[in-house]
Amino acid sequence: MKENKKTKILVDCHKFDEDFQGITTYIEGLYTELVQQKDFEFYFASRNLHLLKEVFGEGDNIYYRKLYFSNKWLRLIFDFPRIILKNKIDYAHFQYIVPPIKLCKYITTIHDVLFLEYPKFFTKKYIFKNKYLFGFSAKLSDIILTVSNYSKKRLLEKRIVKDHIYVTPNAVNPVYFKKHDKQVIRAIISEKYKIFQPYFILVSRIEPRKNHLLLLKTYIDYQYYKNYDLVFVGKKDLDYSELYSFLSQLNEEIKKRIHFLENVKNADLLKLIQGARLSVYPSLAEGFGIPPLETLAANIPTVCSNATAMEDFYFLNKYQFNPNNGFDLKEKIDMALNENDLDESIEEMKSTYNWKISAKNYLEAIRFKNSN
Repeated sequence: MKENKKTKILVDCHKFDEDFQGITTYIEGLYTELVQQKDFEFYFASRNLHLLKEVFGEGDNIYYRKLYFSNKWLRLIFDFPRIILKNKIDYAHFQYIVPPIKLCKYITTIHDVLFLEYPKFFTKKYIFKNKYLFGFSAKLSDIILTVSNYSKKRLLEKRIVKDHIYVTPNAVNPVYFKKHDKQVIRAIISEKYKIFQPYFILVSRIEPRKNHLLLLKTYIDYQYYKNYDLVFVGKKDLDYSELYSFLSQLNEEIKKRIHFLENVKNADLLKLIQGARLSVYPSLAEGFGIPPLETLAANIPTVCSNATAMEDFYFLNKYQFNPNNGFDLKEKIDMALNENDLDESIEEMKSTYNWKISAKNYLEAIRFKNSN
């Protein structure tokens, strides 16, 4: 009897060749769950295949393919068509932008269209370019995914996508839930990063939309620096002169309590989160917003903005604040510092955001497409 043909899926993993971002978390979490589906073959493509093999492992339905170009357009025009044709790919999965020439069915995850809602945080060139490219990619795609109900609504409202959108929400890597010895973690952090006091942490790229300035001003205005350090972990991305101008006016003793950490490896990031006294996520706008879920999973009291997609984080509702209001943030910080039991919130988060749900929605999209 003839064996059923397996569906071949190519996954664009070029983000694994760059700085670690939310998109990397998304691809890793989603496909770590999906590779268990033995009626599919998965082809993971990047320049650093060694790293991909560490992430997705070995399996009789897992393959790795080399990308030769670091330039986005050369990848899309030459690398992916070559892999699609040579391996007879059925579906190719991209983030935001697909190749201009269609040689198989395309799956595209559009995580957000924040540049259309909050144009002040983006350049005119970025807005013009991506409004066209996202729309073009959506029209060329057979399946559109996004990561939150908020982003789904905005994609439809802004007419980037006209109909079917499947939500494959982000979730948390299981490593964040692992038990850890707080004293051991803090000893490691003290030695490596010279952070000797209990500290607040914000994990995010450093740019105006992420709203570091609100946290910094609240930290200063309410004198948290007397008892806590403040740790910003993330790449300095866009111009944020207002933040640095404010920072430059502080006295040297306070400046010593404020730490900016860039290019932090994943293992060290986990330790920095596990060692924190409190996590704050004051972002003004997100298509999803995974850092507060990761810090909560690590059993760290977490206060979070209530704006955009983060309004869905009902398990953090008690600790959510208006990201334009420093006093509101201060009240939630004080409340969270007195929190001793996060178990219920963690379990609610796990039941709502997990990769099994995302994989189920992804497979539903493919099966629906295959049946039509």
